[in-house]
Amino acid sequence: MKKTIATLVTLVLLVVINFSIWSYINNPLQLQPWTKTTMGVTFDPMRKDDTQKTKTFHDPADIDADLALLADKVHAVRTYSVLKGLDKVPELAAKHGLNVTVGAWIGGDLEKNRQEIETLIKISREDNPKIVRIMVGNEVLLRNEITEEQLIDYIREVKKRTWRPVSTSETWNDWLAHPELVKEVDYIGVHMLPYWEGVAADDAVDYVFDRYRALKQAYPDKPIIITEVGWPSDGQPFKHATASIANQARFLREFLNRAANEHIAYYIIEAFDQPWKMSDEGSAGAYWGIFNADRQPKYPMNGDVLTLPAWKNWAVGAAVFSIVLMGLFLFTRRNLKLPGLLFFGLIANLAASVIFWTVSIGAQQYQTSMTIAFWILLVLMQMLAVTILLIESLEIAEIVWHRNTARTFTPLVPSAEFKYPKVSLHLPIHNEPPNMVRKTLEALNKVDYPNLEVLVMDNNTKDPAIWEPVRDDCERLGAKFRFFHLENWPGFKAGAINHALEQTASDAEIIAVIDSDYMLSPDWLKCMVPYFDNDNVGFVQSPQDYRDRHLSTFKSFCYWEYAGFFNIGMVQRNEYNAIIQHGTMTMIRKSALQEVGKWAEWCICEDSELGLRLYEAGYDSVYCKDSFGQGLMPDTMSGYMTQRFRWVYGAMQIIKGHWRSFLPTKKSPLTSAQRYYFVAGWLPWFSDALALLFTITSLILTAILLYDPLHSELPVNAFLLPTIGLFSFKIIRSLWLYQARVPCSIWQSLGASLSGLSLTHTVARGTIQGLFTNGKPFMRTPKYEKQGALVAGLLTIRQELLLLILLGTAIWFMYTLEHFDNLSGRLWIAVLSVQSVPYLAALVTLLVSIAPSYRQGKSGALAEEFDDV
Repeated sequence: MKKTIATLVTLVLLVVINFSIWSYINNPLQLQPWTKTTMGVTFDPMRKDDTQKTKTFHDPADIDADLALLADKVHAVRTYSVLKGLDKVPELAAKHGLNVTVGAWIGGDLEKNRQEIETLIKISREDNPKIVRIMVGNEVLLRNEITEEQLIDYIREVKKRTWRPVSTSETWNDWLAHPELVKEVDYIGVHMLPYWEGVAADDAVDYVFDRYRALKQAYPDKPIIITEVGWPSDGQPFKHATASIANQARFLREFLNRAANEHIAYYIIEAFDQPWKMSDEGSAGAYWGIFNADRQPKYPMNGDVLTLPAWKNWAVGAAVFSIVLMGLFLFTRRNLKLPGLLFFGLIANLAASVIFWTVSIGAQQYQTSMTIAFWILLVLMQMLAVTILLIESLEIAEIVWHRNTARTFTPLVPSAEFKYPKVSLHLPIHNEPPNMVRKTLEALNKVDYPNLEVLVMDNNTKDPAIWEPVRDDCERLGAKFRFFHLENWPGFKAGAINHALEQTASDAEIIAVIDSDYMLSPDWLKCMVPYFDNDNVGFVQSPQDYRDRHLSTFKSFCYWEYAGFFNIGMVQRNEYNAIIQHGTMTMIRKSALQEVGKWAEWCICEDSELGLRLYEAGYDSVYCKDSFGQGLMPDTMSGYMTQRFRWVYGAMQIIKGHWRSFLPTKKSPLTSAQRYYFVAGWLPWFSDALALLFTITSLILTAILLYDPLHSELPVNAFLLPTIGLFSFKIIRSLWLYQARVPCSIWQSLGASLSGLSLTHTVARGTIQGLFTNGKPFMRTPKYEKQGALVAGLLTIRQELLLLILLGTAIWFMYTLEHFDNLSGRLWIAVLSVQSVPYLAALVTLLVSIAPSYRQGKSGALAEEFDDV
């Protein structure tokens, strides 16, 4: 009861802390207030789902409703066209007491230009005192759609046919570059948009007034109207300019107050957000409005400003989600100490907040069906990343802050009266060096066990010079050793040991299996067989261990990378009777093996698959982390990669073959803990596959960004957790757990991390291929393999090298382009850099593996083992 209360208190405390952080981040901005009426805004009645192609006519009722909304907030509106029903704006504006600057859209379509001009002149001749000025064209010279001479001709024509002031709108630099145009207009209509010039928000208002003064100094006798000035509330960063609600509110309030003090005429761009502009101006084009596209104000012009107005709703959602996450895990972990509860709870709250923060970003933006699908995919990928993060966080909490261990097994010393059951030890070999196998056989001959037979199963070795010496050694060692040579035998290793099972002595009760390179300790069987005295024990597992780590730096890296699993993962899984069975240093109850149906020849990880079936049948396992035998590690990077690929591919086969057992239903033959640890154990491999998908996506997005930076946006927020966050946590977790459980130095744990990272792409390939293909043959891990040349080694990691080169190229282009010289650009470079680390690790590990760090002339071999051959 006390434990439950402590857990509840911890949960509530963490939720309160989480909510407080949301509140702090969304602390209202205290900005200079604007309490007066805004002089003017640009006006377009397009609705959220309208486009220029689909919107053929503007409903006067919509225009009237918009102008009614603006009537008490602004003095005037500015339009850009007089077609598609926009000719009604001056009449409706007058109804609401609004002045109007009427504009005609001028472009490359001369026929349409003529329609605009004629309609503009017709409107300007009406008896409407609210029409204060006329605009012929908008950024025509900037778009380079007609020449300066053509524009001047249009302006001269309109001036002749109307008495109202006439001009056009261009950017400040175009006005400075076209003094002849200035001579033709009655006033200068200038656009001041510091965002599009990459000016930082803090400097933007000063920049506008500096440009205004420069223009005034160049043309002192010409009136100047700022016909567009503003800042977007969302969208992609542009150089040093960042689009956000906070920056828009800050810019507008500061500009409006300063413009009023200096008596400058202006039109804020714009009244309402225009999502259709994204196709022309990129994502920022949609967000220049004071109101959003639903005609709701984004923020008040007086008082505090919230960058995420609905932050409380999102914070509550994150809190509820974090409660669910913590409830799923914490109440089932009775042995966690308080620091463990706090640690996992903090991670759960952080993960929930990141998910809801990401969703909140998408919810504030205007989406299309394509972008909605993109966001859903990214959120689902984030959810998978969060699941992996939580599982690995729980592993840290359980290992570092566990109260006690309930299932710790140590070597047994049975009483003198103990009757040792007969053990049939199966030694499968295929194309193995006979000298190496001889060492294994001699070690087996020294095993101190009274009731043992050894069956050596040579499986499909073609060269008699390889298998016949092994046969001769078995004959020399006596009747305890029996040798079988199998030609054209199906089923690979599983097929061979299934045949061994058929040849096993009828009175044998225990089946033991080791690999061909393992040299056993004499006391292995005596120390571990007694655990079978418990009738429910189905198999007993000892760790894989290796005797050649001192031969090279590469092997040292590999050794400690293997050691992490057997000292951390297997020990923790053993607490919940959920270990992974391995095909060496394992013992199985013969009757249990026969009951569940022998070894699976369809799976290239027949050992792990058998262990799962034994659990499904209700048997228990025993894992003792004491080492009783040492084998050989792969000699080359190729062998290391091949071995890991087989493990991963086989695990995916197991998932496909046993997926029903992992479902949280009463029909599942596994315990909830077994289901959890099998899924949790494989999820990091899915994480590597996810990382590959994110890397490919990043490269595609970067290519799109580089090709069309204006219309592309960096999805940094969606990538931070699955890339930088997950990668950083993975490294911290590895080093933390190694220091807690593995007897190695910090440098050795770093070497283990490097070699583990080097396999990221291999694991990703194994995961994806294992899920979507079938029938990969068993892949033997070669022993005494000669090191290849550098070129051969580079070919081994050619896919990793290709991705490394592509990522490096993407980073270089992102770094050199001024468009991305901002926080988002730098974060994206960080994302690409983190994604390149595993591929760089593969290259470094390869170079380490081919370095001449072992005895000259004994490349790829255990030198001391050959000294007496």
